[in-house]
Amino acid sequence: MQRLQKVIAHAGIASRRKAENYITQGRVKVNGEVVKELGVQVSKKDQIEVDQVPIYQEEPVYFMFYKPRGVISAASDDKKRTVVTDYFTDVSQRIYPIGRLDYNTSGLLLLTNDGDVSQKLMHPKHEVDKVYVAKVNGVATNKKLLPVTKGMKIEGKNLAPAKFLILSTDVKTQTSIVQLTIHEGRNHQVKNMLKACGFPVEKLKRERYGNLTLENLKPGDYRELHKNEINRLLEETKIK
Repeated sequence: MQRLQKVIAHAGIASRRKAENYITQGRVKVNGEVVKELGVQVSKKDQIEVDQVPIYQEEPVYFMFYKPRGVISAASDDKKRTVVTDYFTDVSQRIYPIGRLDYNTSGLLLLTNDGDVSQKLMHPKHEVDKVYVAKVNGVATNKKLLPVTKGMKIEGKNLAPAKFLILSTDVKTQTSIVQLTIHEGRNHQVKNMLKACGFPVEKLKRERYGNLTLENLKPGDYRELHKNEINRLLEETKIK
């Protein structure tokens, strides 16, 4: 037996918090009866509907995907552009990305049908490190990049301190390779931080998410994650 809101989240319909709202709003039925109370326990034999649409209680699955550039971090797109789930044609579950990578950013992206885990990993107070490698315009120096370690305010938003490492510089081409480690997930955060330091980003790749890396994966490849890998990832967050 599981709580109704958790089953809805696992089915990929919504996060657990939104599922709770659906229940209290009277949008959920169990075996044909409207349920408005939170904490109701259901089994796999129970028939559950959200907005009169039956849901199927799928087993939770987790994938790590090497997102290529030029692919949208979504499960669908109204303009018919390529989305990350187009690479999962042999996966029957209704998966969706946890967070997003920009259209022209490549690298490690997680996908799941587990709304509960997705909500935990996307919580604004989590502390899961995300490591990016950027090719930037300009010759990077420790002094110029120092502001990222003290927290920055960009577009009216305060950003948590980040860590940086200059991997290489090329005076001839006036470019540098910089590694940046953050634990937030704001839109265009890495690009905005580096640009604010005077280094516009040419290319960007996310190489690590918590303890997970892209080892043995090529762009467009994915692999299923074991439950213990997800548990280790959740251990790195403040919330459990």
